[in-house]
Amino acid sequence: VAFASLFFILVSITTFCLETHEAFNIDVNVTETLVVGNTTTILLTHKVETEPILTYIEGVCVLWFTLEFLVRIICCPDKLLFVKNLLNIIDFVAILPFYLEVGLSGLSSKAARDVLGFLRVVRFVRILRIFKLTRHFVGLRVLGHTLRASTNEFLLLIIFLALGVLIFATMIYYAERIGAKTSDPRGSDHTHFKNIPIGFWWAVVTMTTLGYGDMYPKTWSGMVVGALCALAGVLTIAMPVPVIVNNFGMYYSLAMAKQKLPKKKKKHIPRLAPLDSPTYCKSEENSPCNSTQSDTCPLAVEEGAAERKRSGETPKVG
Repeated sequence: VAFASLFFILVSITTFCLETHEAFNIDVNVTETLVVGNTTTILLTHKVETEPILTYIEGVCVLWFTLEFLVRIICCPDKLLFVKNLLNIIDFVAILPFYLEVGLSGLSSKAARDVLGFLRVVRFVRILRIFKLTRHFVGLRVLGHTLRASTNEFLLLIIFLALGVLIFATMIYYAERIGAKTSDPRGSDHTHFKNIPIGFWWAVVTMTTLGYGDMYPKTWSGMVVGALCALAGVLTIAMPVPVIVNNFGMYYSLAMAKQKLPKKKKKHIPRLAPLDSPTYCKSEENSPCNSTQSDTCPLAVEEGAAERKRSGETPKVG
């Protein structure tokens, strides 16, 4: 079942990606008749439709997901807990638009076309099916546990980056103004940094060491600020990351150890005899057991024998 679910998830995501490719989009001429009073107007419009084969493949995948969802919700002992699960909500939200789109495709009213347009926009929800793989892969579950356990570290990292972006975007804006010509009152003709908000993008790219090169300082003072920004970004990211890595290593070790453990078998615990039963007896410690103590209460027999041996008593027979 896990392999079948994985297969349909990958096929559905592949279909979703291919629907945006030009080779699978067809230009169709649509003729619409518009009646206004006694005047009839024929409108010729162009419409882009997806190859039918991709729609059929997506339909087969949705049928599988629907069957899987129904079986799981029917067999689930706690329906409320099932509804509250985020992965189950993703399943339902990813399945529903397909049926709505199929049901409204035959309607020609303007409201139906508006709803269809909205459903085509929310098709991106189907990509969330990739999160269903967490049910079958331990590594993805470990990643989820790590993200939840490292919430404080992620917040700390975001705060550090936000402070650095604000500081260095302001510094680069004024540093680039130092080399401005007197004929440029705004001081922005020779630089990419026209204002501070534009500098936010440059600061984020520089602090995360990506460096796209679309924006760069052109003055010596701006280069100094850029170097400081890159060094501060490396130090800022390097501080919280080891904690996150340690959390991942801990959860991964626990997951691997749990997989290697043998499956526990349910042990049968014999029920005690009722008080009025003739087979009920009491030891010297008033612990209940059956007449065949060696079978049902071996620990009680061993403890009683040890006590009698220490006190010098002779065990009673019969």
